[in-house]
Amino acid sequence: MLTQVKTSLFEYPKYWAECYGTAPFLPMSRSEMDTLGWDSCDIILVTGDAYVDHPSFGMAIIGRMLESQGFRVGIIAQPAWHTKDAFMELGQPNLFFGVTAGNMDSMINRYTAERRMRHDDAYTPNDEGGKRPDRAVAAYTQRCKEAYKGVPVIIGGIEASLRRIAHYDYWTDKVRQSVLFDSKADILVYGNAERPLIEIAHRIANGEEVKNITDVRGSAFLANQVLPNWKGIDSRSIDKPGKIDPIISPYQEITSTDCSENSAEADAAAKNTDTDITKTAQVIELTPHRAEQHKNKSWADKKKPWETTYINLPTFEQVRDNKVLYAHASRIFHQEVNPTSAKPLVQRHGSRLIWLNPPATPLTESEMDGVFGLPYARVPHPSYGDAKIPAYDMIKTSVNIMRGCFGGCTFCSITEHEGRIIQSRSQESILNEIKDIQLKVPGFTGVISDLGGPTANMYQLNCKSEKAEATCRKPSCVWPTICGHLDTDHTPTIELYRAARKIPGIKKVLIASGVRYDLAIQDPEYVKELATHHVGGYLKIAPEHTEEGPLNSMMKPGMGSYDKFKEMFDHYSKLAGKKQYLIPYFISAHPGTTDRDMVNLALWLKSNDFKLDQVQNFYPSPLANATTLYHTEIDSLRNVNKNSKSVAVPKGTIQRRLHKAILRYHDPANWPMLRQAFTKMGLGKTLIGSKPGCLVPNETRGEKEQQHYKNNGKGKNNAKGNKTTFGKKPATTKTAYGKKPSTSSAAEKSKQGLTRFSENQFDDRKPKQPFGKKKK
Repeated sequence: MLTQVKTSLFEYPKYWAECYGTAPFLPMSRSEMDTLGWDSCDIILVTGDAYVDHPSFGMAIIGRMLESQGFRVGIIAQPAWHTKDAFMELGQPNLFFGVTAGNMDSMINRYTAERRMRHDDAYTPNDEGGKRPDRAVAAYTQRCKEAYKGVPVIIGGIEASLRRIAHYDYWTDKVRQSVLFDSKADILVYGNAERPLIEIAHRIANGEEVKNITDVRGSAFLANQVLPNWKGIDSRSIDKPGKIDPIISPYQEITSTDCSENSAEADAAAKNTDTDITKTAQVIELTPHRAEQHKNKSWADKKKPWETTYINLPTFEQVRDNKVLYAHASRIFHQEVNPTSAKPLVQRHGSRLIWLNPPATPLTESEMDGVFGLPYARVPHPSYGDAKIPAYDMIKTSVNIMRGCFGGCTFCSITEHEGRIIQSRSQESILNEIKDIQLKVPGFTGVISDLGGPTANMYQLNCKSEKAEATCRKPSCVWPTICGHLDTDHTPTIELYRAARKIPGIKKVLIASGVRYDLAIQDPEYVKELATHHVGGYLKIAPEHTEEGPLNSMMKPGMGSYDKFKEMFDHYSKLAGKKQYLIPYFISAHPGTTDRDMVNLALWLKSNDFKLDQVQNFYPSPLANATTLYHTEIDSLRNVNKNSKSVAVPKGTIQRRLHKAILRYHDPANWPMLRQAFTKMGLGKTLIGSKPGCLVPNETRGEKEQQHYKNNGKGKNNAKGNKTTFGKKPATTKTAYGKKPSTSSAAEKSKQGLTRFSENQFDDRKPKQPFGKKKK
């Protein structure tokens, strides 16, 4: 059985080291420990980011949370990973090492969407690149194990969360095993992880061995066999949400449900227990579910199979070699994310297995207030001196008001990391943080740069039905349409904005987080408040595309919602006497996108007079739904089988660059590529020319010559200045009359083509004396 939430985050008995009090900054050196009077650290956190004591930096939150429990916490930030020396800087921790790659996945941090290495890092002093390794979680963990053998290592953060089971790795273009195997860590905690990590820390402090901590929600670990007293089911018996569960549809009344269909399907599944895909000797028990077992029973009395049942996913070897099974495993993984009713997932890797417990229980409002009310210094550690940390400069005057996202966009990993359930802070807590910014942030000008989170307008929006929320397995609450159970009242957000503006000394409160416009149009009063008071001229929104195919693959709303929001926004901006504009963001080369889709998007951009400065190509991050589409080219958003519908996926450098170039049709550097592509698509007469509907102009003589030079100057008057005919090499052994060419410099110069200028035509023709001076 899994542990249930019995203790609030701040109700655990304090560890004995509480007597040392609160540190102004968590120590990063022995000298700081000496100043604090510490002889050792109880817990040492290793991170790939610079240490900024601010609640927008995950390691600062975890460090301060552990400190609030009485533990002495040290931080090793961006250590040199080539040897173990940097990992011994603070000595041996009494309890465990905590390891994270930082706020970003280390591979996404170090490489572009085209797999080119970046030379900057916003989370490093002076934006310096190269301060963290590839796959930082595995590299750091191995060094911790090397430095102090026998000390437990717990991994977490976004990189570990998105690699907790077998996953497609874009950078090597193959399926990799769980990060637990690569790193050899003892436990993985996923999500924001305050709740599981605090529980694990206290249990280790109380003398419990880490290998015996297997019942914590939000954690994963390696095992040789499944845990006792659990019953397993084959994931292939789950075609769609609800088939194997003795629960009714969350959208119907308990007393009126007919589960005979579910019962029949479960009975059929019970006859096929010998098809367990894991091929292990573990006995799998399938219990038929009868409608009578749960009719007319209250929620408290109903049986909850997820408390005693786990799901066997296809093995690592199977998902590595079979794309259909990979798509199937991804679908099951994304269904089992409800903290109330998700089942543990088991995936065998060779002779061992990963046991993945269900997500941790979301934090309550008072717990969220406690997390963000900890004594953060709100500035970088003093050891960095005057060095600028771009990521800190970006968020130093912003306030995080909530966590989680129920949008379910397939290209985004927020749901896989933070979950769908919105965890909001109280208005009082948020206003107190604004006042804290006024006191602590150097050079504060009175402008709050953002009140937001993963999205700007999901604050305190939750499911109105407790029963529906407890059992729902839908990947999104707003796609394809907004769920009837979802509360879309933006009144709490409006009241928060108004209260923030009233704080003395606050001149402006801006909204920089992306606005979910399909939700905003449900409450016109919110759009009015936003346009009137909280936009600094431009507002970011993310339609991502205009065409139905890509939008369905992204699980994004159609352009009708965008048009309605724009109409509202323009109307209220005009009423406020302001000229304000929407800045739409689009993704190129997303799975489900064809070349024609990109052309239609470009035509929409031109008709609306948009010229995009920057375009982001789709970046396949581990475990995201869109990454599964990219890897398998199978529509895993619906039931998966060998006959599943295929998805168009732009792959390869040429096609991905083309899609990006189409969105930047106005850039002359892209015109040669676009002309060639449009001609090949049969759209040359429609899209090339000077007509209003054309995207690129006809090729000019100057462009032809420039392209000619780029093609190594093959043809007349090439880059070397030699006269040749197109497609022929310049003569080097004989002239046109059969004579050998002269090797003298004068003869070579006589062969220079002067009818047109070449790049180096006059390099060796410098005047013999300064102009205007006569020979003596």
